[in-house]
Amino acid sequence: MKNKINEKVLIIDDEKNMLHMLCALLKKSGYRVDTALNGEEGLQKVLDAKNNNDQYDFILCDLKMPVMDGMAFLSSAKELLTRTPVIMMSAYGSLDTAVEAMKQGAYNYISKPFKMDEVLLTLKKAMERETLKKENLFLKKQIQQIKGKYKVEGMIAQAKAMQPVIRLIEKASQYNTTVLILGETGTGKELIANSIHFNGTRSKFPFVPVNCGGIPENLLESEFFGHKKGAFTGADSHKKGFFEEADKGTIFLDEIGELSLQLQVKLLRVFQENEIRRVGDSKTKKIDIRIIAATSKNLSAEVDKGTFRKDLYYRLNVLPINLPPLRERAEDIPLLTRHFVDKFNKKFKMDIKDLSSGAVTMLLQHGWPGNIRELENAIERGVILAEKGILLPENLPPELGAQQGNARMDDVFGGFSIKKARQIMEKRLISRALEATRGNRTKTAKLLEISHPSLLSKIKTYGIEE
Repeated sequence: MKNKINEKVLIIDDEKNMLHMLCALLKKSGYRVDTALNGEEGLQKVLDAKNNNDQYDFILCDLKMPVMDGMAFLSSAKELLTRTPVIMMSAYGSLDTAVEAMKQGAYNYISKPFKMDEVLLTLKKAMERETLKKENLFLKKQIQQIKGKYKVEGMIAQAKAMQPVIRLIEKASQYNTTVLILGETGTGKELIANSIHFNGTRSKFPFVPVNCGGIPENLLESEFFGHKKGAFTGADSHKKGFFEEADKGTIFLDEIGELSLQLQVKLLRVFQENEIRRVGDSKTKKIDIRIIAATSKNLSAEVDKGTFRKDLYYRLNVLPINLPPLRERAEDIPLLTRHFVDKFNKKFKMDIKDLSSGAVTMLLQHGWPGNIRELENAIERGVILAEKGILLPENLPPELGAQQGNARMDDVFGGFSIKKARQIMEKRLISRALEATRGNRTKTAKLLEISHPSLLSKIKTYGIEE
């Protein structure tokens, strides 16, 4: 079966035999290949490609060459190669040279003589990294487009299950009608309420969110309706309630299913008459508010049980919006994850650039009973614990399935053998380092503080798959 890689590679090397061998290998593997005998010739080919609105996908460049060597090429071509990984090659290799080359902008470094499989593997890893970078850029652009459209930070919704919700939000924003948002805890009900308010005609007036389940029973009336001075012990001054504060704007009654039947009666009067009376006052006051309510309960079932008033339910259930749980909109998980990584990078002054494939798989496979709030908390933890710019599975909460370091030593190592324990630990550390560096062996060797040949030997000994 013919390989369909079709990536364009430039090989720069003054050894014609090496050029011929690499050219034949890469063409056979499906790459399109161009060659140059020194850095100056290679630089010209890069410029010619740019002038033709083209670019090389990868460059293999020798270190020691006449006219212009590899390091000089890297320095001269740096501005032209922002999207082209450069892999350095040399028979004079050392870890210091590799580090210096990567400081100059090289993606990786391989020492001659090398096996042909090593070249192909290095190119494959570079291709995977570039694909991941493009995906991340695409996700960031999508997030910005979505934010721009809805004007509310965090409104990330591309999944099919969310499209009916988006259409209802757009409709609800245009009309001054009562909205009931239904959904599990953590699905973003307040965010939806925000979006409706700030995209509607009342956006210049207050948006007052109220957690109906978080107010002590003896303070409910005073908090909702306000009170007059002297209405009860401790009422030292007049106080506006939530409804007065929301006048001309929107009141968001979150978890309205938690209210007592006694207070439900008083709320119903407010909704019907558009007026309130402060505690201790004999006069009523007209108010002009929009009502958006939300609950994680099944209010219809609560009506049947007698814990929620039927007439209030009908008053609220004018335009219901059912929010799907996160497990039913898995397409949004990568977008939400990228958004939260950016958010916590900014908050904690971190620089987490990416998630490992293992971490992404773990996020996609989790059931998310706590929905978006649980995902946000998981990413916050991950950003704090991650090192080297990569978020790994062990940085995520244990309930997601990440292996944690709290098991007994003999459980982890399967006994008491120091020799066996060392082998298990070495294999795990190498695997982790390879994952953190996206399979870059030179960087992995540096992380592990061992030589490149020693790393290759251990990978083979332990049968580690990259």
